[in-house]
Amino acid sequence: MALNHTYDARLLQQETTVGAGVQVLLLALLGTAIGMGPAGWLTGLAFALATWAVLTRAVLRSRLRSFGPANRVTLGRATLVGGVTALVADSFESSPPVTLLVGLTAVALILDGVDGKVARRTGTSSALGARFDMEVDAFLILVLSVYVSMSLGPWVLLIGGMRYVFVAAARVLPWLNGELPPSMARKTVAAVQGIALLVAGSGFLPYAATAGIVVCALASLLWSFGRDVLWLWSVRDQGRGPAEAVTETVTETAGEEVRAPLPELVASH
Repeated sequence: MALNHTYDARLLQQETTVGAGVQVLLLALLGTAIGMGPAGWLTGLAFALATWAVLTRAVLRSRLRSFGPANRVTLGRATLVGGVTALVADSFESSPPVTLLVGLTAVALILDGVDGKVARRTGTSSALGARFDMEVDAFLILVLSVYVSMSLGPWVLLIGGMRYVFVAAARVLPWLNGELPPSMARKTVAAVQGIALLVAGSGFLPYAATAGIVVCALASLLWSFGRDVLWLWSVRDQGRGPAEAVTETVTETAGEEVRAPLPELVASH
């Protein structure tokens, strides 16, 4: 039995190591194609190392029997996000090819709807998979908000930073860790953020139109977070409240049905 556990652990480590290798390969391709500078290389490599370390630790602690096809899709999406991160970091030194940046981002956003479906069809949904998917989503939004803020202003960073501020606040205010009932509106608002930032980053629209789209996205996000905070405040002394009737809380970003505390669910914004 111990031998089987060791064998499974090695397989999981191989999956995450291959993912890190593919990330480095993508960085090499980007570096060759656009002549990426030190900022892009260092940021991309740091992302690859951090993803490998955190994911390896998580999959080993989760004791998964296999990495699973859905997690492979999410890992592929994380690789694309690493490429976007490197391009954004490099943009502080020189303007990145917008077509390449938009292309990588668009594929990453499209694949966001694939891993959840794969997990359900293969029966491999897990708390780890949902959390992995949400963290990739949240980081992509953060990186895109950094890029767009360079043209529209620092206020755009509110979009990328709001989820992390909420999670930090939940450590101080325990009632924010309550469970939220499923919400299609929350899921829609989450999808809008990535699309709005992608359109803004493409530079295809006039400045006024671009700013208007991002303002509307931010307004919807503030509304969504505000609504959930008010709901959690209203049921803070009632335990789980209405969400208690929900046997499985839907982690809406991934579309995977698992039970998860609020700090994980908040990424679905």
